[in-house]
Amino acid sequence: MTPQTITAAASGTWKLGDLTVHRVGLGAMRLPQHGEAFAADAVPRDRDRAIGVLRRAVELGVNHIDTAAFYFSPLRSANELINQALAPYPDDLVIATKVGPGRDPAGQWLPHADPGQLRGQVEENLRQLGRDHLDVVNLRIVGTDSIAERFGALADLREAGLIRHLGLSNVHPHHLVEAQAIAPVVCVQNMYGIGASPEQRAFLDVCGAQGIAFVPFYSIAGTGRTAGATTDHSPEVRALARAHGVSTAQIRLAWTLHQGSHVLAIPGTGDLDHLAQNVATGSLRLTEDELAALDPLHHETV
Repeated sequence: MTPQTITAAASGTWKLGDLTVHRVGLGAMRLPQHGEAFAADAVPRDRDRAIGVLRRAVELGVNHIDTAAFYFSPLRSANELINQALAPYPDDLVIATKVGPGRDPAGQWLPHADPGQLRGQVEENLRQLGRDHLDVVNLRIVGTDSIAERFGALADLREAGLIRHLGLSNVHPHHLVEAQAIAPVVCVQNMYGIGASPEQRAFLDVCGAQGIAFVPFYSIAGTGRTAGATTDHSPEVRALARAHGVSTAQIRLAWTLHQGSHVLAIPGTGDLDHLAQNVATGSLRLTEDELAALDPLHHETV
């Protein structure tokens, strides 16, 4: 079976609240530009190529797209590309966005939004996506301070009908407890991949025990982060890639999906071949022995 014939259905499903999604989705961060995301000199991606990736993703069964209003480069905005490519949206498509960070028109980072500014960020996402409500909004934070006021502001917008479900991004376990006292949380979006610490694994397990989706970012990029897929692969990862006839990126992504049925992958790409490979990874099964071979890597830095 070739990657082009494997759809996202092969990865199984999970629910974000009452919304069912395939476990392999698509991250939109890389759609607006070539090279490193958020770089001041980023070269905009060809519009037709980016739109083609989005449409092909949906053809391959992807029904979970992760985006943000601050995903843009000169001339290109991820949200507006999604709107142009996919509106009117398929009934089963779930678009998750995040608020908190912001960038000015020149691309410079702004201070994270305070509670009063979050409504403006939500409305910006609504306008760019052409929606009257947002399926999932993740509050992305930096640090360990209380999120009660900010999450409470989003909970108010959920009550007003602008948001269907709420999630958290880049948070600690105590933030989840704090948020749950205010409103339901359907997902936690944190950095996670081969080399994850015991603390990161424990948080993933807490989410699973509560039926909360865990959505890792940089599971393929690793230490490459916004620059893209890492080339720093261990001998174990390379050996498994050879054994299965797949890329090292696919092994990293498959390992992540094997961490729990509640784990949802959102690999980002602007390349049709990489898209097909990412989706096909949902059908890749690693044995217990193969997973055990990667265990020593848990002590490396993600």
